[in-house]
Amino acid sequence: MIGRRLALGAFVMWGCVTLIFVIVRLAPGDQASVALGPDATADEIAAARTRLGLDEPLVVQYVSYLGRVLRLDFGESYRLGQPAMDAVLSRFPATLQLTVAAMAMAIVAGLILGCLAGGRPNGVVDRVLSSTAISLQSFPTFWVGIMLILVFALHLRALPSAGSGSLSHLVLPAVTLALPQTAIVARLTRSSLAESMQDGYVQTARSKGLTEREVLVGHALKNSLIPVVTIIGIQTGVLLGGSVVVENVFAWPGLGSLIVDSVAARDYAVVQAAALLIAGVVVVLNLLADLTYARLDPRIRVGAGA
Repeated sequence: MIGRRLALGAFVMWGCVTLIFVIVRLAPGDQASVALGPDATADEIAAARTRLGLDEPLVVQYVSYLGRVLRLDFGESYRLGQPAMDAVLSRFPATLQLTVAAMAMAIVAGLILGCLAGGRPNGVVDRVLSSTAISLQSFPTFWVGIMLILVFALHLRALPSAGSGSLSHLVLPAVTLALPQTAIVARLTRSSLAESMQDGYVQTARSKGLTEREVLVGHALKNSLIPVVTIIGIQTGVLLGGSVVVENVFAWPGLGSLIVDSVAARDYAVVQAAALLIAGVVVVLNLLADLTYARLDPRIRVGAGA
């Protein structure tokens, strides 16, 4: 199973390299023109295009770039004057810190809310929590971030509104990212747990005299976690790639502002390096999710080896 997933991961990485290469070059604007500014002459732009290799056919540029990637050469940022991957890696820890904090909040809160709702499906608590979860998913993250700044930073003056440097700076952007993910984890936990609570082994556990809490936590929850693990792996990748807006709202010094600035400047190398790094992390997360399945349900491990 692992070998098959690794092969699929390599294919995904190739697809990401190809897709981002095509997208950044088909986008309006030209790297040479943006780099030289509006006062550049046609000859200067032509010389810059030649220097950057942009005068070559797109297929030639693609083959050349793919060859460099296979040698772990991700190009040079003309804007920053340093290797593109070095620029991306210097910002990645801040984005990773924000993503991990947000996902940790979402997992803890989502599992608790999902257990409360799924333990007694269709009850009052279930209906209230399910409605709340749907509401959390419907609010745009940039609006949530602005509202949190207005309430906790400007009105209550309890937390900083922007920047980094301490745990207090992390709270608002992490909560902003965590809220919709909490709703997703809670709803999936609730659905999976409500289904498990109807299975025969749960009735057997109850007949042995176990309390509802022991039945829920010790038996039903473990067998309900496989779809939850799947969505956690997927949504962690979504957070990594989708934190651009939140990072800009809170002036968080992660990949978000770097990607936005690089797209505006048509800094192809940095955009491609950032996309490739995020894709690589997502592939690794999905592989870890597959390994976790086997720990949660030994039947998956047996089936894979058959």
